[in-house]
Amino acid sequence: MTAGSNLKTQAGASAPAIEFVEVSKVYDGKIAVARIDHAFDRGRVHALMGKNGSGKSTLVKILSGAVEPTLGYVKINGERRQLATPRDAFAAGIITVHQELSLVPSLSVAENIYLGRMPKKSVFGASVVDWAAVNALAAALLREMGLDIDPRKLVSELSVGQQQIIEIAKAMSFEPRILLLDEPTSALASREVEQLFNLIRRLRDRGVTMVYITHRMNELFEIADTCTVIRDGHYIGGVEMAETTPAQIIEMMFGDIAKAKRPTRKSITRHKSILSVRNLSREGAFEDISFDLYPGEILGFAGLLGSGRTEILKSIFGADPYDRGTIEFDGRAISAPKPRTMKKLGLGYTPENRKEAGLVQMLSSHDNLCLASLSRISSGGVITRSVEEPFVRQQISDLAIKVPDAMLPVSSLSGGNQQKIVIGNWLNTSPKVIFFDEPSRGVDVQARQQIFEIIWRQAAQGLACVFVSSELEELLEVADRIIVLKGGRQVATADPVATDLTELYRMCMEGADQ
Repeated sequence: MTAGSNLKTQAGASAPAIEFVEVSKVYDGKIAVARIDHAFDRGRVHALMGKNGSGKSTLVKILSGAVEPTLGYVKINGERRQLATPRDAFAAGIITVHQELSLVPSLSVAENIYLGRMPKKSVFGASVVDWAAVNALAAALLREMGLDIDPRKLVSELSVGQQQIIEIAKAMSFEPRILLLDEPTSALASREVEQLFNLIRRLRDRGVTMVYITHRMNELFEIADTCTVIRDGHYIGGVEMAETTPAQIIEMMFGDIAKAKRPTRKSITRHKSILSVRNLSREGAFEDISFDLYPGEILGFAGLLGSGRTEILKSIFGADPYDRGTIEFDGRAISAPKPRTMKKLGLGYTPENRKEAGLVQMLSSHDNLCLASLSRISSGGVITRSVEEPFVRQQISDLAIKVPDAMLPVSSLSGGNQQKIVIGNWLNTSPKVIFFDEPSRGVDVQARQQIFEIIWRQAAQGLACVFVSSELEELLEVADRIIVLKGGRQVATADPVATDLTELYRMCMEGADQ
């Protein structure tokens, strides 16, 4: 093992579960990862950390057989393996659980676990599915993993957290030796995260090696045994979680971080707020949230998993109830907000889950750009393509949406262009305020920058924005002011110009104000 592989071997003289040997990957002349030498020991949870574009996704793709390294090779349990395809990775005992769920909602838990390989029996000479055997196998697997879930239950009836756990159960049905977990908690509530962590610990105790991809710092010290950091395609270091601190990991991830760079904008006039929230509370989600939002301001919400960011936005928008507190929009007290009412007043909301909550995938880009504004652009209650066309054309032009044909299903577009469709849909309502909840999730670097430029441009024209992101560096780059949340409470207010990334992480984790 090379000097770069500095984690302690926990399995005695046995070979590491995974070893990268001088691995490099080049795309069109651009280096994604450069000469990675590192090993992951068996039967442990290895966190893989790095900011967006660091190269960690490329390493995972190499392990999963999605891409081949340009140089170097990979050893699995001491044996050099060619992982040219996902089938090769599967044969090597490697299974990937992706961030995007791949379950079929209309099928049962058991059907999803054994889809394509369900046991059969002969009935009158015909081969049919042995449903009793399918359910029995699934029940045994779930029981072995310590899961109390009915295998006959439809996946559509499960929570997102339970669905994520079924994804892992499905992977474990193949009896992998190595499990790659890609952002498994990104859409989970705190109670669901703990259930998932209990499952991960159980798998570790059974000897499964896990590579855990995340950017949520608070999870590392609860679930990971080691942390490996990649920065700008290079291996920076590997540390034992018991021997490190959040500050050390942040330093490895980002190096010497300069203050966030944002375009020069005129100062915000904070005389009369467009949105005023006082002591907003919902039991189990958030408590005593108070803030004012001003025209042309970009207000950031920072916080780790379970901090209540999305829950607050949904309650203000009227999608979820709240227990107490007051909301005032453009000088008008709102006693019982509903999405229809808030939209009519001038509030737009781009949700964090664009595929399910922000778009209708089977409809065209044209239709999706008009959904929120139908009442505004209709003529006497009548909707026609010719009436909608100017609104569609304007957003495609203004937002630089790459769409070959606006009448094709929106599902045919890239993640970045889909996100622009979501934003354009709400801009067509001529809003006064927009909530941007994780607008850069799942988009490439170029689309991310374009989305930020859209937000800056709209703010410069007077639109008030609330910007939520799990990527703290994005908040420093985009926002004018940042409210820090921890456990559903406001714990700090940060000035992006005067705050660096390390300090913002500290605020989110420790709840200390400046």
